Amino acid sequence: MNMQNLMAQAHKIQKEMMKKKEEIGKKEFTGKSELVEVVFNGNKELVSLNIKKDKPFDVDDIEILEDMLKIAIKEALDKASKEVSEQMGATAGPLGDLF
Repeated sequence: MNMQNLMAQAHKIQKEMMKKKEEIGKKEFTGKSELVEVVFNGNKELVSLNIKKDKPFDVDDIEILEDMLKIAIKEALDKASKEVSEQMGATAGPLGDLF
């Protein structure tokens, strides 16, 4: 493969990766725990945070709430990271190491 063809293929892959990144940015990823539900977009920006109101909650339970927030946030961000890895890896194919 000559250098010109390689550059053209790399440019095409870069365009595809930018398109995938834009698509992923529009997706939403939800993380849940017993008391909390959070939603992040594919850019890892917080979209919503919901503390479930159907559960009895006391101010003394603030540490539990903090733990539930951590669990839900981690789950949502892990889902977003996984999607990015899967989509970008599939798009880059054998030239993924070049980026």
